[in-house]
Amino acid sequence: CGDVFFDSFSAERMSQKARPHDSFPTVAVWADSFSEGIDPDGAEAVVELLEEAGYRVFIPKPACCGLTYVTTGQLDKARKNLTRLCGVLGPLAVNGIPIIGVEPSCTATLREDLPRLLPDDPRAHAVAGATMTLAELLTDPELGPGERWTPPNLEGLEIVAQPHCHHFSVLGWKADRELLARTGATLTELSGCCGMAGNFGMEAGHLEVSKKVAEHALLPALKAHPDAVFLADGFSCRTQATQLAGRDGIHLARLLLADSVPE
Repeated sequence: CGDVFFDSFSAERMSQKARPHDSFPTVAVWADSFSEGIDPDGAEAVVELLEEAGYRVFIPKPACCGLTYVTTGQLDKARKNLTRLCGVLGPLAVNGIPIIGVEPSCTATLREDLPRLLPDDPRAHAVAGATMTLAELLTDPELGPGERWTPPNLEGLEIVAQPHCHHFSVLGWKADRELLARTGATLTELSGCCGMAGNFGMEAGHLEVSKKVAEHALLPALKAHPDAVFLADGFSCRTQATQLAGRDGIHLARLLLADSVPE
């Protein structure tokens, strides 16, 4: 938190790990900048899980959504990023291929900010309409895996979940909640912000405010449930828990790969 952001970049790029095969149907897993170059584990787990569920997974070349420009009001720079992104994801979207996001804030940028910032670009609207969360795909009655895949049995497992603010407010967390209920795990769902708030908690002068917000729900819950798995799709939420509570979080996809859940 505060002046600390991350220790190092990932040595391997997420988008270089595609494993094409002949299963059907096709989905695209979009690696945002956080998943591509800093913390690729969640994106790798999404690919592995979807392949396990019988999807043919395509990983487009890296394309940044410009989220940090959006959140800091640099909208002209954001539009340039989003225009380049439409060149990468647009052809997939117009051909009916679902685009699965990994990082909630970036996924929300595609779904909400993209068509607003590029209102006259039909590719932007196509991408926004094709963008889904992992849980939305897996619970969708038409696009979901159906009988090809069922959630793991996680009865006896305790989960503390921190829904990312953008995930909760823009994308909705209903599908995630429904999917977790199917696993049989005991779920403690936190409400409110973790305190990192994207780049807010990374900026000098915001450390104490960021900590105060974390003390509202996140830190007390982690203290009250010391043996629980901490579930957080958001890179910023996981960073906050690691730095303030020494607790590492995992992405939903990693949780659903049952043999990967930490004891």
